[in-house]
Amino acid sequence: MKFTCEKHLLQSAVNAASRAASARSSIPALEGLLVQAGANVRITGYDLRKGIYQSIEAEVSEPGSAVIMTAKLLGEMMRVLPDGMVTVEVDGSGKTTVKCGMSEYSFMSLPESSYTELPETDYANAITLKQSELSEIIDQTIFAVSTNESRPVYMGSLFELEENRLTVVSVDGYRLALRRAEVTGKTQSTHFIVPGNVLQDVSRLCSKGDEPVMIDLGERHVSFSMGDTVVFSRLLEGEFINYRKTIPENFKYRLGVQRSEMLSATDRVSLVVDETVKSPIRLIFGEGTIDFRCNTSLGTARDVCTCTGTGGETEIGFNGRYLRDALRNAPADELTVCINTGSAPCVIVPADGSDGFVYMVLPVRLAK
Repeated sequence: MKFTCEKHLLQSAVNAASRAASARSSIPALEGLLVQAGANVRITGYDLRKGIYQSIEAEVSEPGSAVIMTAKLLGEMMRVLPDGMVTVEVDGSGKTTVKCGMSEYSFMSLPESSYTELPETDYANAITLKQSELSEIIDQTIFAVSTNESRPVYMGSLFELEENRLTVVSVDGYRLALRRAEVTGKTQSTHFIVPGNVLQDVSRLCSKGDEPVMIDLGERHVSFSMGDTVVFSRLLEGEFINYRKTIPENFKYRLGVQRSEMLSATDRVSLVVDETVKSPIRLIFGEGTIDFRCNTSLGTARDVCTCTGTGGETEIGFNGRYLRDALRNAPADELTVCINTGSAPCVIVPADGSDGFVYMVLPVRLAK
């Protein structure tokens, strides 16, 4: 195998694929990157759970393949090599040479046969939306994915397809984040759970423009195809919570707020929160105002934000970070805050009555 390409293209592919390479594996080849040279060059990283490959343009003088060891070493080479054209050559014995300008590295690679077979996707039932939109959906829900390994099903986000609508839901037992978007393609009603760490990679690799991303569901895997880059992952197994039954439908009070104003008040009173004891912040929903208070060993804080409507002087305690995450990620300037009692969840929805997002935060018991 021998090919020549621009260093920045190879570095981009190596960095992307390395996100999925194993740091340590019982299968040594999975610590490296599979490099395949034909019409173009494809670089793949895979750890048996998730994989990433990226194709780049190159001048291929000798088609072939090899597993270049290790992903970390190749990434460091790309970082320090000078800009310019890079030539990669692997001979019949596996000896690998990487040249760029006056710099040259030599080391041994493994044959492609030592690499694990990758899951296949045919995109026959793929759905499509903008990369920028998918990235926003992930970023606005990923914060609510659980980190509790005893409940692995909640360490991912639920993807639910109905007709031409995609709903993404994340929960961690204390809060819920939901986003909806329109999609195109063959959208049979289905649902699946994608690991949170995979979605973080997808979001990072998505462009900020209108280029499409195709999501294709297999029997046990899902793939996200973004131009020359593909991320694929094993699905999480288990029963996800019925989010429709979890979100209250009826509320005693609905208050209109400006997102930025409520977020600023939350930020200010949270400065005195004692993280060692997870002190809650106290919100009193009154007539035209929401009173924010926090009293900890570090000091006291109080702030007020205006609202429309009344909350009947309902007093609710919240984990400040959870409330702040919901407000920071809500994709609208005007919100409706829905409450019932001091022991019931608070639900945040768009003020215009649409159903593009829902954020729910459970209350924290307040000391009397």
